[in-house]
This record gives sequence, C-alpha cells and structure tokens, in this order.
Amino acid sequence: MWWLALPGCVIWLGILLAPWQPWRTRERLEAEPGDGGHERIDDVTVLIPARNEAEVIGRTLDGLRRQGHGLRTIVIDDHSGDGTAKLAHGRGVEVMRAAPLPAGWAGKLWALEQGRRAVHTPLTLLLDADIELQPGALAALRRHLLAGRLQMASLMVQLRMASPWERLLIPAFVFFFKLLYPFRLANGRTRWIAAGAGGCVLLETGALERIGGFAALRGALIDDCTLAARIKNSGGRIWIGLTHEASSVRAYDSLESIWNMVARSAFTQLRYSATLLALCTVLMAAAFWLPVLSLALTGPLGVALGTASLLAMALSYWPTLRYYGRSAGWCLTLPVVGTLYLAMTWSSALRYWRGERSRWKGRVYRQT
Repeated sequence: MWWLALPGCVIWLGILLAPWQPWRTRERLEAEPGDGGHERIDDVTVLIPARNEAEVIGRTLDGLRRQGHGLRTIVIDDHSGDGTAKLAHGRGVEVMRAAPLPAGWAGKLWALEQGRRAVHTPLTLLLDADIELQPGALAALRRHLLAGRLQMASLMVQLRMASPWERLLIPAFVFFFKLLYPFRLANGRTRWIAAGAGGCVLLETGALERIGGFAALRGALIDDCTLAARIKNSGGRIWIGLTHEASSVRAYDSLESIWNMVARSAFTQLRYSATLLALCTVLMAAAFWLPVLSLALTGPLGVALGTASLLAMALSYWPTLRYYGRSAGWCLTLPVVGTLYLAMTWSSALRYWRGERSRWKGRVYRQT
C-alpha cells in the first residue's frame, strides 16, 4: 500500500518546488530605522468602518496619531451600540454615522462607500477598527506605493498569537492564505490572480473611483481580494505583503471565535460549489492524512514516501512560523491544524446550505 503516501508527497514537493514559491516570506514591508511619525502625510485620508468596536478602536486611533502630520481620519460608525462613536469623538477624529444598510450591501462596504464620498486626498487608507499601526508604518506603506507606481498596496497584518488556540491556528491561517493566493503571482502583472488583505489597504483614490467605488463590490464577503481583482482588472498594479508594523488587537481566545471567523467566508472562497468542496476535501485528506497513515499502514517504501511528505510539509510551513517567532516544533501540528480548517470549511458550507451566507457583528447575510 505504498501508493497511499504518493499523493501527499506529490502535493508537498509541488508546493516546495513551485516557481512562485508560495511558502516564502520575502514579500514583506517593515518601517525603516528612525521612522517615528515625523513625515507629512496630509495626502492620505483614513477610513475606518466601525461596528461595536469600543474595546479596540482606542488603540487604533492612538496608533494613527503616531504616523505623521496632517493625516485626516474618518470613523464611519455602523450603528454601534457600545459607545464606539463617543470614544472616537473623544480622540478628536471625524465621526460619520452610517445610513441604514440597503439590501444587497455588506455592512463594511456600505460604511466605506459613505466615507469614500468625503475623501478629497489623492490617497485613501482603509483600516479595520482593530488594527494598531507602529510608528512609521503608514509612511513606509505610502513610500512603497508611490515608488512602485502602484494603485493599491495592502498588508497582511500580524494577528494576535497569545492564547493557545491563536498560537495553534493563526500562523496556519496566513500560511494557507499564501498557498491560495501566492503573493508573488498576485503582485505580478497577470490578471488571473489578485489578493488583498483588508485590514490595512492603501490605494489611489482615483483608482477606487475608476472602478465605481465600493458599489463595485457591494455584495462581496471577501471584499479585500475582490477589490484587488477590480483594481487589477482596470489596469492598475497591486501589491500585498507581510508586516510586523501593523497588528490586530482583537482577541480570538477560543476555538469557537476562530472557527466563526473562518467559517463566515470559507465556502465563499470555494464559490459555493459542492464540487470544489469535494475536491478541497480530497486534496486536504491527501496532504494531511495519508502521509501520517502511511507511516503505520505501509511497507518501507510507503514509510519513506510518508516521511518525505511530512518533511516537505514542515519545510514549507517553517518560514511562516519563523517570521512570527514560533518554534519549529509547531510544524508537527500542521496535520491537526489542516483537519480543523477543513472542518471549518464544511461548517461554512452547511451554514450556506441552510440559507446563511455569512454571519458577522450581529448581522446575518442570507442567500440572494
């Protein structure tokens, strides 16, 4: 039964040897030494959609104050019931109350569309309400966009990795995202793959206007990648990379919280296709289960192939773990982690088949 180990070996060696090297972490952006928020950035307007973000928005706004001079910040309060707007007012930024959510719109995009209409600067920063920027982060991102003549640049912010579940699952979240959307390909000129990280996105205001604003994405649940695709298809250039300079302060202390974060859009990634879900299941089983099973159920050749699969798996995961300061021992958890993410994807599909596209911040988006 040596052949049990062959599919996993092919998958992981294919990932390691792919010319675009999705496992590497070379697409990154860090602030330069000495950057301390002294630069003028009055050509940027920040839009922050916020719905019940009182616990985190203070740190986000404090981080923006350390970015430089002349920055305009608009918080779009999306009908919060926890004092989010009052906290934002208290830190001296503009606060706009979102109009009632129209049919067919996702809440975040509707809030951003209203904020967009008040932007008069050449550049717009889209920032989630839980993202804290380190001094110099925005200046570095702005320089990168202008120097590369890009229309959009986004950062895969560093998610919190404090609780046991976060330490187990969050590095793999980034790793799997990079396998789905290889940054090297997304940053290239080809239009068949585009990726964005919605927590921190800097873009030319004119490029956003050319695609029709956020109305062009109005029903999208994976709005960051959809925005990147629209910008790229309109002839613009995009870039996505990792960073330590922007981090999420939102806690995911339980398995349930991470599960719900993933399940709200996992089946959307598969375009609500049962066929793609079945294919995903087969590939995940071949990649994570068969190499382990082959160690116990096969002869010497199967054991050798299974060992090679697990070694290639560890080698591909190790750069992500190293980037986030995790030890190599976490490589051993990837088969378990992969199984959990597959279960989250199935959970997402089951919710969809029950009529629920997504659930977030107290809103349920039904099938249309």
